[in-house]
Amino acid sequence: MNDQMNSDLVNGTRRTSFFLGLMCGVAGMSTLSLVGFFVLTFSGQGINLAKESGNSNVNAVANVNQPTVTEPVGAPVAEVPPITGDDHVKGPADAKVTLIEYSDFECPYCLNHKATIDKVIQDYGNDVRVVFRHYPLSFHANAEKAAEASECAAEQGKFWEMHDKIFAANGAGTMSVDKWKAEAKNLKLNTSKFNDCLDSGKYASEISAEEQAALAAGVEGTPATFVNGELVSGAVPYAQFKQIIDSYL
Repeated sequence: MNDQMNSDLVNGTRRTSFFLGLMCGVAGMSTLSLVGFFVLTFSGQGINLAKESGNSNVNAVANVNQPTVTEPVGAPVAEVPPITGDDHVKGPADAKVTLIEYSDFECPYCLNHKATIDKVIQDYGNDVRVVFRHYPLSFHANAEKAAEASECAAEQGKFWEMHDKIFAANGAGTMSVDKWKAEAKNLKLNTSKFNDCLDSGKYASEISAEEQAALAAGVEGTPATFVNGELVSGAVPYAQFKQIIDSYL
């Protein structure tokens, strides 16, 4: 009798253990399945977000790294401000294609973009008009004063000359206020007038206004170029600009 009870108890215990083990196994697999589901779901979202950040040229982490965007982005949110006598322009007013460039003198991608724009001007001649506007990024310590220096040089008719000097300094890693003052002397500007202009921050508010207007028009980083109103974000290859320009000719 005792043996039978012991046997039943043992067998019962084994059956209980079996079912408990089975239930635990099912629960464990369910848990792993759920964990896997959430990992796949959120990792997929993470990949998508990473791609979106890589394709956005703006103000947070993506802007800090200045990624080159290889696809034009959508239409601007607001109208790009019209060209006025205060703008810095290369090319005739009746050009078939107008490129309005928002740039940061200290941005390495803008330095690369300059070579692209120079080639556009060389290849298309009077068919294109290029307008340079300011968008100095806050994390570039020399960008604001570089923009002001170009405006101070513009007072004396030497905007494009100072523009080229500043980008050359970007490439050489020699950007500074003292450098702009030295370049003003090299360009034979009235250095007293130039230095007073630069030290006073005379054009700081105008530069800020250009940046705010660019933000309203959909600009989120540098370089940003409007080709007949179509926003192209990033230092895209020359061939891509050529394709867009040719579509308007």
